[in-house]
Amino acid sequence: MSITVTEKAARHITRSLERRGKGIGLRLAVKTSGCSGYAYALEFVDEAQPSDQLFDSRGVRIVVDPKSLALLDGTELDFVREGLNEGFKFNNPMAKASCGCGESFAV
Repeated sequence: MSITVTEKAARHITRSLERRGKGIGLRLAVKTSGCSGYAYALEFVDEAQPSDQLFDSRGVRIVVDPKSLALLDGTELDFVREGLNEGFKFNNPMAKASCGCGESFAV
């Protein structure tokens, strides 16, 4: 089981946590939503739950709950800039399809 981040994503997460002034890392989760079935959810984490899996990648801690991990195993989190837009991109080998807007995926 693994979750990794690119160098760009690690820099963005680190800067965001520094500006926030607290937090141990970033939670990556999956929720039922969107036109393809599942959607990614991100939030800062101040304290991990006992059942959470913790992944350290490039100096950043990613926190994942066990239910989400089954749909996220092997995912690489990137931070990309496309034109005037920027945001996280999920390179998820478990995703078999995604919607046109990129907000949801199917397995």
